[in-house]
Amino acid sequence: MPASADKVHAALTSEQYWKDRIEQIGGPGASVKSITVGDGTIDVVLTQSVPEEELPSAVTAFKKGDLIIERTESWGPFDGKHAAGTFGATVEGAPARITGTTTLDAKGDTTTVALAGTTEVKVPIFGGKIESMISEQVLALIDNEQDFTGNWIAANTNG
Repeated sequence: MPASADKVHAALTSEQYWKDRIEQIGGPGASVKSITVGDGTIDVVLTQSVPEEELPSAVTAFKKGDLIIERTESWGPFDGKHAAGTFGATVEGAPARITGTTTLDAKGDTTTVALAGTTEVKVPIFGGKIESMISEQVLALIDNEQDFTGNWIAANTNG
């Protein structure tokens, strides 16, 4: 990300960043459920949905209606070079969840944000196929969120 690590961490631990992000790229019916800001830390709970008509048949075979997704993200303090966090997502009424860790590392005037996670869907026969589809969708979403973050930092910080 073309911004210093202190600016990226400041954005990720800003309540306004999360409100702006959910409003601009959260999708239909998206909302911030809770935000708890600490001393250089944050815990966020978001709700997002995927309309039923946009879901593949492998998903609608076991889950009728829109998918309501509750996402969590937490960031710990920044020590000048590094910060760590966690993320997760669950699907209302479905045996699916995503869990993982995040790291933010200073690289000169740029920042590397890395994610490592797992997707688990406990549905006989279709589970693996659905896990792949969810993983692809989450990776696309994360790319959009990273683009948003870079643009938000440029618009909301000096220099």
